[in-house]
Amino acid sequence: MLHYSTHIRWTCLGALILLLASPAAHAQTWGTVTGTVTDASTEAPLAGVTVVINGTNFGTATQANGTYDMRVPEGTHAIRFSAVGYEAHIDSVQVPGNTTVTLNAALPVDVMEMDQVVVEEGEIAPDAGVHRIDPETVQDMPTPFKDGFRALKVMPGVATNTELSQQYSVRGGGYNENLIFLNGFEVFMPFRPRQGEQEGLGLLNPAMAESMTLYTGGFPVRYGGKLSSALDVQYHEVDDESLRGSADVSLLDASVHARGATLNDRLSWNVGVRRAQPGRFFGTQDLKGDYDPVFTDVQGMFTYQLAEGHSIETLGIYADHEFELDPTNQKTYFGIISLDPDVPSNLQALWVDFEGTRQDGYTTEFLGTRLNNRLSDRLRMEHQLAYFGTRETEFFEITGDSELFQVDPAGDPNSGAGHFGIGTSTQTDFANNAVDVETITGGGRYNFALDRHALEAGWDVRGLRFTDDIDERAIINTRVQRDSGEREDIRIVADSLSDAAQFSEMQAGFYAENTIDVLPTRGRLSVTGGLRTDYYSFNDEWTVSPRLSATFQASENLSLSGAWGIYHQAPTYRELRGAVDSEEGIDESLNRDINSQRSMQFVLGGEYFLPTQRLYLRAEGYYKHLTNVISYSIEDIRVQYSGENDATGFVYGLDLQLRGELVPGLESWFNYSFMVARERIKPQFQNRFNQGLVPRPSDQRHTFSAFLQDTIPGDESWKAHLRLLFGSGLPYTPPVPGPRDEATGRVVQIPGPRMSGRITPYRRVDLGATKRLTLLESDDRAPVHLDLTMELLNVFDMTNTVSFNWIPNNDNQWTRVPNRLTPRTVNARLSLTF
Repeated sequence: MLHYSTHIRWTCLGALILLLASPAAHAQTWGTVTGTVTDASTEAPLAGVTVVINGTNFGTATQANGTYDMRVPEGTHAIRFSAVGYEAHIDSVQVPGNTTVTLNAALPVDVMEMDQVVVEEGEIAPDAGVHRIDPETVQDMPTPFKDGFRALKVMPGVATNTELSQQYSVRGGGYNENLIFLNGFEVFMPFRPRQGEQEGLGLLNPAMAESMTLYTGGFPVRYGGKLSSALDVQYHEVDDESLRGSADVSLLDASVHARGATLNDRLSWNVGVRRAQPGRFFGTQDLKGDYDPVFTDVQGMFTYQLAEGHSIETLGIYADHEFELDPTNQKTYFGIISLDPDVPSNLQALWVDFEGTRQDGYTTEFLGTRLNNRLSDRLRMEHQLAYFGTRETEFFEITGDSELFQVDPAGDPNSGAGHFGIGTSTQTDFANNAVDVETITGGGRYNFALDRHALEAGWDVRGLRFTDDIDERAIINTRVQRDSGEREDIRIVADSLSDAAQFSEMQAGFYAENTIDVLPTRGRLSVTGGLRTDYYSFNDEWTVSPRLSATFQASENLSLSGAWGIYHQAPTYRELRGAVDSEEGIDESLNRDINSQRSMQFVLGGEYFLPTQRLYLRAEGYYKHLTNVISYSIEDIRVQYSGENDATGFVYGLDLQLRGELVPGLESWFNYSFMVARERIKPQFQNRFNQGLVPRPSDQRHTFSAFLQDTIPGDESWKAHLRLLFGSGLPYTPPVPGPRDEATGRVVQIPGPRMSGRITPYRRVDLGATKRLTLLESDDRAPVHLDLTMELLNVFDMTNTVSFNWIPNNDNQWTRVPNRLTPRTVNARLSLTF
């Protein structure tokens, strides 16, 4: 068996090496496009203009005299010319092989361009901490679900340790420190999931998206005040009546989406429906049973042009995610098998038989409307109103009869031969919980362009309400050995709580910022300064957040960027509540003296473009100084806060990226991140286990990710996609035995040295191969393609751990048992695009 497994792994590795080496085998014929780019009004040559094949990063930049020279594959290409301060221009050119074709461009000045602080996709000078991902690339990634949040895990500075969850950590931040905007409307992750498979689909539908921009640090004041990141997703707005869309079905999920326009292009629409039933995928874990997850969502975006420069847009979302599980049994093997005769093996196993059922539900409703008004070429404004409501329920009553074994490595996991019992216990878990969250948000945004200044101001007011019902308990029945040698059955109530509460508060925020084009050469140096103030009624707190960022085009190929800012994150319900004491209840546990967490951030980076190789080299260093920290711990993906401003901390790190089109038209990248995240518990909150400087729960020291795309030599209708993830082990707090109760002899676990343990590293490789068939092609409409895809998920069958359970044995000791993630899985997919 060992020889066969090794053979399989070397076969897969050889296939991947051949895949990566295949660009050298291409016999592609190339041509050259050359030309000059000028200012449309002055006819002066423009330096530093980005020239790319439209929809890709494959391109170059103009020289000091406005000329460019770019090698491209033979064929017809749409070439995009763009520069800060000018309207982008797209022109089509046909390039025969081994031929030079001239294509000139004249760019008109865009007086409103400066209000877009983020440089457009493909431009040479990105802002600090800004990364973009093409939604079409998300569709190509081999992942269990076509979920935009899961695709973020291959971006620089983003860390993860589970493929089952849409949650992500950015530069040492927690799961709850990320802002998410769909078409300018803020939406939220699930508030109280325990495990990743329960969450369902993320609200981001990548098939409907036109662009995805992730701010991993130094984001502008208009986005608000969370500590780690902001994700800005823009859905497609259609400007013609051509019908576009896609339909997708796999062994795990299905989706359909379409967009178009009507009423003489005055009404544009973009709608999508998704449904996933990934029970087969979840069932590959150690925990066996009848998995019945059904995740469904419907989204629609509509824009109506009231008049020239005036429009109203509406985004609606309904998501219903149901997760049901009737567990039957679980067999988890852990420990070591030694091949050294001087080192004994220590292989153990946990076998559990279950009775009971689990039902989780997540129902989300969202409706947002925005009125856009362009009053002149220099002035525009928008006003919006949005409702977000979600109801999360969980019900389970499950009894598990557990038996721990010491295992002979030659034993049989089917018959139990070679398994020697070292402890038995029975645990009953019960919960009937529900949380309802509702927010109503109103806001305005105003932009004014004045020569080399782009001024922006805005406001928002939000009312929020949480309704929380908790009824849960955990009871462990186990057998322990007394000092006298007798064995006795004992009952341990590990957790018990029953209460209900309602919480309603108000938030308000105001901001202003100015972006200045500083140097005479337009777009050479831009500086943005902003100031934001926020109010939170719960603790009657005002916060002030100044921010500053700059981007400098040092040369036509080198850009430098930096950012500094102060960020405040007001505590929402989870941070306020902390751990609830069963005697005092929920209301009494709310801390009205709590303050917003605060982070002062510094970001410095640079990007260098290699025109010949079509590659971007990017590096960014950052430092975060954290105060008013509310400490927390993570079990699987469930976050438990302390409910106190009990710590200070810091995070520093370095993100490196190599990105470009190793194959024309197919973007690939490699990322490496080094990070240190530390915190110090304040003296008044210290105990003997949490003193000194300790890792934060997000301290994933090393992460590496890659996404590679290629075509099959000799047949470019075949494409291959490879996704690779590595993350060093996250810290956790191991329990230690508490005091022994002399009356019962029981030993209850208590938290030990804070964040002193490490989960094993997370390692995963996913591979996909797609064959594209062209069903219909014409000059007046988009072609119709059918893509046939096979995916091998977790190619090398890596064993990954997301958390641990602690099970007592006969000697009254608690054994650490890993909760494992999914093994190798095959998925097949059909995609129709039109």
